[in-house]
Amino acid sequence: MRSSFNGVELLILSCKTAEETQADTKSDEDDQQIYNPLKFPMGWDGKPIPYWLYKLHGLGQEFKCEICGNYSYWGCRAFERHFKEWRYQHRMRCLGIPNTKNFHEITSIEEAKDLWKKIQERQGVNKWRPDFEEEYKDKEGNIYNKKTYTDLQRQGLI
Repeated sequence: MRSSFNGVELLILSCKTAEETQADTKSDEDDQQIYNPLKFPMGWDGKPIPYWLYKLHGLGQEFKCEICGNYSYWGCRAFERHFKEWRYQHRMRCLGIPNTKNFHEITSIEEAKDLWKKIQERQGVNKWRPDFEEEYKDKEGNIYNKKTYTDLQRQGLI
């Protein structure tokens, strides 16, 4: 019995069959669910990261930040990075506190306010006070602070 297909038609038919088979396997791979019972984060390849990498980065530890609205950060690295992110900076500005290195590792609103108050008090002691620290020199070369100079000038001694 002779086939009704010639060589070219047979080649085209086999190519179409091969393409259909490849398309079916690709769609099966896309539809397949990835088994992830421990809810590990996904890696760059779309698969869960290995357990050792999960433990290495400390992704099992949850850090909550009250300043960020009790937002959760998983792992030390993400927690450290969040102090430079917009959410933390914006909330610190809303509290009227500058976001400096002094406030890293501070996650409580009360702690942040207390620390800011202490910093302001410490800076208040070190602030420049013109009444006591501004110096004036008379014609003879004597140096006085502002208060003493104005008193002596009022009395007419200078």
